[in-house]
Formats: sequence, C-alpha cells, structure tokens
Amino acid sequence: MSNNALVADVGGTNIRLAIANLEDLSIRSVITYQCADFANIDGAIRQYQQDSSEQFDLACIDVATAVLGDRVALTNNHWDFSQQEIKREFELTQLHVINDFTAIAMSVPHIRDDKKVQIGGQDAEPNKPIAIYGAGTGLGVAHMVHTGEKWLALSGEGGHVDFAPIDQDEINVLQQLQKKYKRVSTEQLLSGLGLVQIYQSLCAVEGIQAQQYKPADITQNALGDRDPMAVKTLQIFCRILGSFGGNLALTLTTFGGVYIAGGIVPRFIDYLKDSDFRQRFDAKGRFGKVVETIPVYVVTEEQPGLIGCAAYLQQEL
Repeated sequence: MSNNALVADVGGTNIRLAIANLEDLSIRSVITYQCADFANIDGAIRQYQQDSSEQFDLACIDVATAVLGDRVALTNNHWDFSQQEIKREFELTQLHVINDFTAIAMSVPHIRDDKKVQIGGQDAEPNKPIAIYGAGTGLGVAHMVHTGEKWLALSGEGGHVDFAPIDQDEINVLQQLQKKYKRVSTEQLLSGLGLVQIYQSLCAVEGIQAQQYKPADITQNALGDRDPMAVKTLQIFCRILGSFGGNLALTLTTFGGVYIAGGIVPRFIDYLKDSDFRQRFDAKGRFGKVVETIPVYVVTEEQPGLIGCAAYLQQEL
C-alpha cells in the first residue's frame, strides 16, 4: 500500500480529481472534468488515469448527496454507482465515499492561516467543536468534534432546517416564499437560488419589476451599487448568514470556530466584514457574550474537498 491516494470531489456539474500524499496531505495532478461528459463516475476515473498517468490503490471520493449504503445516486446529475463495483474495477485496497461537507469539515484542521480570513471573535481553542457551513448551489452544514484521538465529522442536512426570520424585511421575504413553497428552509435563502429568491421577493413587496438576474448578477450589482434592490438583497443575505452561523455556534458551543466555505461568500469577504453579519451572529440574547468570543473564518482554500478526502483517508489508515 502506497502513500499516494486518489481523491475526488464530485458535485452536480464538475468532478475534480487529484493524487494526495497521505503523509503531508499535499495535492498534485488536479484535473477537473464535466460530469455530463461521462455516463458514470468510472469513466471519469479512467480518463483521469489516462490524462495524469498516476497510479493509486487507495481512494476517497466526496459526493454532493447523502451516502446511505453501497449505492450512491447523485442528487444533481445522472451518476449512480456501486462503491463495491468501483473498488473492484480499479483494484483498490480501500475506497471511502463520503458526503461533500464531511470532506470540507475534515479539511478545516489542515487549512493554512493564509487560506482563511477571520471575521470577529477571539482565537480558536484547540480540539474544541467546530461548525462548517457553506452557501453554493445549496447550503451545506457539518460539525466537527475531537474524540481525544481523532477528528469526527458530524455531517447532516442542517441547511434544510426551517427558515427563521428576524426582522420585517425577512418576514416579508418569508411571506413571499410561502406563496411558492409549503415549507421554507434556510437553503431557500442561503444559496445561489436563495439570492435570486430574496431579490425577487423584495421586488414583489415593492411592486417593482424584477430583472432576470442570475446570482452573480445580484452580487455584482450590489457590490457596484448599481441596483438598490440588489444592494438590499445582499444586505439581507449577510444578515441571515450571520444569524444562521450564530445558531450553529450555539448548537455545540463551537469554541474551535465557525467556518464558512462554499462558492458564494469568498467572493465578497470585505463586504461581509462591513455588513451586519457579525452583529447578527452575536445577537443571541443571554448567550450573546458566549457567542461573541467564537471566531468566524471564511475559507479561501481552492480545494477543501480534496484536502478533506486526503485527511479522512489519513485518519482511517
């Protein structure tokens, strides 16, 4: 058994593959493919072998779906595969398939200081519980606890908890979304779709014709101060992001820190610092004095999923 392992990060659109050194968790030979170009994951792995000329007998794959048994069906693409069949096909001594936010969680203890930006709070306490969440296509959530011997990732579907509005603007948005959904989860606001839905809801409340914006259009128009409704949308998004993060901090009193990953927030870190994010994060009533000591970090590492897969394998071995 070598120290080299295949690590893969599988989303709805792309698969990123690389080789990890399990001694120092360094990553090399990173290649990204479009999932739509392959009938299933084995085709992408074979293409990677051909393109990279790398050899491996261990693998860890993170997937953007729940892993409940041998069969893995991706939520947002057509791939559906058996873990045992993949293990046999590529003659692997070990294969681990984990949730994508389990991988991101496992990466957190190994992220360099220059790959994260702190927003408020004090220093993180070693080996204390950690919370991780990230807005992208959806809203991923995980926690990490240290058992005394290793880190244990507690994955789940925390992004789908009920949305809890705090102020009148958020109540107005909720009421608009209740016309569309029987139940409104936090993911319906803290995601790419969430940005669009907040914007459309605000326009409906104000009686303004909504533009056909994509999520990136909203953030760009907000940051450039070109559209008042886009500006208000991003302000509300940051407030909700803070309230939700503070709730995660309370759940396990995460003195190890709260980490924000995902594809959206790292694009406007300076804006987030100047927003009401931290004020909302700390606004937890009697426990505000506790929560305000907990640091928040925005993760800027480009490949947290791949690093997390490597860290997971390293621990399991």
